[in-house]
Amino acid sequence: MSETEATSPAVPPKGGVVAYLTLDGALRAAEFYRNAFGAEIVASVPADEKGRTMHVHLVVNGTSVMLSDAFPEYGHPLQAPQSFSLLLPVEDIAAWWNRAVAAGAEVVTPYQEMFWGDVYGQLRDPFGVIWAMNQAKRPA
Repeated sequence: MSETEATSPAVPPKGGVVAYLTLDGALRAAEFYRNAFGAEIVASVPADEKGRTMHVHLVVNGTSVMLSDAFPEYGHPLQAPQSFSLLLPVEDIAAWWNRAVAAGAEVVTPYQEMFWGDVYGQLRDPFGVIWAMNQAKRPA
């Protein structure tokens, strides 16, 4: 989908709690998430004259994630992401990890087996959001 192509923004979200991220470049982020995490872009509002969009709806790993650019003139300024991460529970962490790193994600914590038995690691996307990945311990 191109940055100027419009789809209906009225797609019901998937999941019980939906992350809604305010980013600098929501349409660019949607393309990054498509490449890095296999996101499906299910809806978006066309960019305004400044290149900003008020809404993008993605489905990542079966759950909705919403994106928007900041609109400080409406009381919605851009702030650096902080005090949260997005967790991707995955079956094959190596495949998910390698795709995200190849797309441009930065390694924060290399994935490894943790003290609780799962394989876990963290990446930072080019928009500053931390994405944690967790592969559950396989039953013995």
